[in-house]
Amino acid sequence: WNDQIRPAEFTELDKHAHKMIIVYVLGKFEEERGNESLNWTELIEGGIFEFLQRTVLTDLKPQLYHKIRADKAKYRQLNDWIFSQMSDCMTPFGDEFKSRFVAYFRDETKNVNTRILSAAHFLATKWEFNIIERNNPDGFEIPEIKASIDKIQEKFYDLNGIKQLALYSGMRNFVEICGQLRFQQRWSHIYRYPKTSVLGHTFLVALFSYLMSLRLDACEKRKYNNFFGGLFHDLPEVLTRDIITPVKMSVEGLSEIIKEYEKEEMEKRIFKMLPAHWHEEMRLFTENEFKSIVLIRGRRTEVCSDAIGNKYNKDKYSPIDGEIIRFCDHACAFIEAYMSLEYGIKNKSLKKAVRMIKKKYSGVKLAGMDADKFFSQFK
Repeated sequence: WNDQIRPAEFTELDKHAHKMIIVYVLGKFEEERGNESLNWTELIEGGIFEFLQRTVLTDLKPQLYHKIRADKAKYRQLNDWIFSQMSDCMTPFGDEFKSRFVAYFRDETKNVNTRILSAAHFLATKWEFNIIERNNPDGFEIPEIKASIDKIQEKFYDLNGIKQLALYSGMRNFVEICGQLRFQQRWSHIYRYPKTSVLGHTFLVALFSYLMSLRLDACEKRKYNNFFGGLFHDLPEVLTRDIITPVKMSVEGLSEIIKEYEKEEMEKRIFKMLPAHWHEEMRLFTENEFKSIVLIRGRRTEVCSDAIGNKYNKDKYSPIDGEIIRFCDHACAFIEAYMSLEYGIKNKSLKKAVRMIKKKYSGVKLAGMDADKFFSQFK
């Protein structure tokens, strides 16, 4: 949308965060439908692969991108160039992961997973366009874009989640309120560049959590929980805004008061939008987001990530590594501060944040991995 009037910056990071929330909604409905072709790992990795591709191609106008995509030879050449750009940074996660990345764009086969990703991408685009249209109703390309969007929407009516979003305002409101996290700036009290939203931050935490899960050879349910636990861990902030850590810690007991308020507001506002049988999982992602938990004989039990790796790394235990999600949350905060310093924005608060996060993880092991090795890469 770089050539359109818009009231706020729209970024690829925010769009893909919103897109993966919509993937969660559409995927849950297909799962309940009993669609055996649904595969959450394919959905998550497909979303990650599309994010990496779009990050490289973000300046291409959609019309040009779709024209290139229609030419199979040109599209393959373009993707081969993308693979070469991304190869080094994907190497630590193994040849299999890299091979899946390459295969994802070379395989033209369509299934329910690729259709959910396409539908979610479309809905995130439509959400952005609705804002742009209201601010630029007489724009030169607006009628053409609107007609194109209306035509695309018809292609996804076979997905149960699309029907549910059309029929029930609660589900639409949930997607809408999640989108509002795009407008909440991280580190709002500090001038920082590049700016990141709370929603974009959650996608990075989810991405980091998933990649760490790969390194730990996590079972499918553990990868699912860690990704969506990361994606939804800041959802309550749509009700309270992004309260910085120094404020939370400034008054004894304030952090607990904020947590209790978040819980009450989630019950009163967010959970009413969702089907009742989704509530337990969403509570796991938003109330106990930094606790490592497994399911033993039908009861949620707090353990540590080491125990999950040694004993509970099986789908039947539905493990979630809250400790790893918390580490990824801090790692993303570290990168946000570090990048601003690298861009030449000298600020005492940013320097202090970098120092304190590094110090916090000095000598710490998470599920057998040395946490401080991550920070040692940054001078």
